[in-house]
Amino acid sequence: MNIKKNIIYQMTYRIIMPLLSFILSPYIARVVGAEGIGIYSYSYNIAYFFVLFSMLGLDIYGCRLMAQHRDDPEKISENFSSVMILHILNSLLCLVIYLGYVFFLNSNKIYAAIQGIYVLSAVFNISWFYFGIEKFKITVTRDIIIKILLLICIFAFVKDYADLWIYCIIMAVSNLLSQLVLWLPLHKYVHFVLQNWKDVKKHIIPLVKLFLPMIAVSIYRQVDKVMLGTISAKTELGYYENADKVISISFSLISGYGVVMLPRISYLFSKGEDKMKANYYMRISMRYVMCLAIAIFFGIAAISERFSVVFWGEEFRKSGTLMIGLAVTIPFLAFADIIRTQFLIPAGKDYIFIISVISGGIVNFIINAILIPLYGAIGAVIGTIAAEVTVCLIQSIGSRNDIEIVLFLKNCVPFCAFGMAMFGVEYMINRILSLAPVMLAVQIGVGIVVYSLLCIIYFLWIKDDYFLGYMKQFKIYISKHRL
Repeated sequence: MNIKKNIIYQMTYRIIMPLLSFILSPYIARVVGAEGIGIYSYSYNIAYFFVLFSMLGLDIYGCRLMAQHRDDPEKISENFSSVMILHILNSLLCLVIYLGYVFFLNSNKIYAAIQGIYVLSAVFNISWFYFGIEKFKITVTRDIIIKILLLICIFAFVKDYADLWIYCIIMAVSNLLSQLVLWLPLHKYVHFVLQNWKDVKKHIIPLVKLFLPMIAVSIYRQVDKVMLGTISAKTELGYYENADKVISISFSLISGYGVVMLPRISYLFSKGEDKMKANYYMRISMRYVMCLAIAIFFGIAAISERFSVVFWGEEFRKSGTLMIGLAVTIPFLAFADIIRTQFLIPAGKDYIFIISVISGGIVNFIINAILIPLYGAIGAVIGTIAAEVTVCLIQSIGSRNDIEIVLFLKNCVPFCAFGMAMFGVEYMINRILSLAPVMLAVQIGVGIVVYSLLCIIYFLWIKDDYFLGYMKQFKIYISKHRL
């Protein structure tokens, strides 16, 4: 399987999907306002926890399981069947409990009921299967088409705050549709095999082991939103939601690399025959992922104030301040993501992963409980920063005897210098140019050019093999094209 093609598919997805979301974000901000975004975010994040319990760690466990047995079609079918039986039973139970929650809810019942469609979609989630067998083209094509249809529906039917319920329905139905579509080509890759309970229950403990860190991750990535919506104003949650959306979209560009590499390196570890190749992939990943992560951090920090006003309107100026704080987490997120997806999970060192995210979740919950009542969204940002730093530190310390942590950190130093140079240029532009969309585009464009040129010079200077290889392929492509 061509790993370069898989990376291209994922990077295409990670670029196009944020662009589509960016097209939608300013429209929704102006149509439903900060309070409307806060109400949607609150109902969605409550439903998300039920989806999380429905999946029970299957995103990671299922992907790894399929990758480990991808050379044996019959074994894949048996494991897929047993896992899916367990998943469907668990998901239906979670759906029933969620409907009970909706029934006893006193406020915002209509929005919670609509999110039940999102909870239902978890029953049909088999994305993990396609990731495990490295069929990324199928999932990428699906998501892009459905996202375009979603945008069309929102622009057509959501016109003001009164249409917030319609917005919720469109978002929830798109989630359900995206899961159902993946069942259409499934028969080409796997067939259902009748399983006894012994074959099914053997997956429970491994799933629960990976589910525990998923819960902890959600504590510091989703619970802060639930806490904001519960003990602070919905407008505070609206400001935080938009700021967090920019960070999430930016990080999705980075995490796509890990999505591709996890099944490939899981396969290498399962064979036990090519550990050097796995380490080589990790060194390459760290260099280029951290190059991108540091660029995104400094870039967001430089444009956040101008971006929030231009993109969402004056009402969301506070989101710009929140973006600066949340941008701090991106390098830590990226560093930990590489360690997790390319070493801890493939190597079966789940205990380090579990300890790190549980610790991060505890830190985040405590800080949120103390600071959100006092500072609102700012308190949630501080809690998130502390959590991500905690997770990254524990994973790095726990892996230091197996992977080259110090070397990875040293390789980040040049990119930090390039990021500061880019920040300085963008900061000066911010002081000079007016507050207009065109000027924002100029500021972003200049920053990208400055950082890219510095990185290209650096890669040429150190004679980076991976970079030089792509340059050689590009020259060959250009020369053929001219002919």
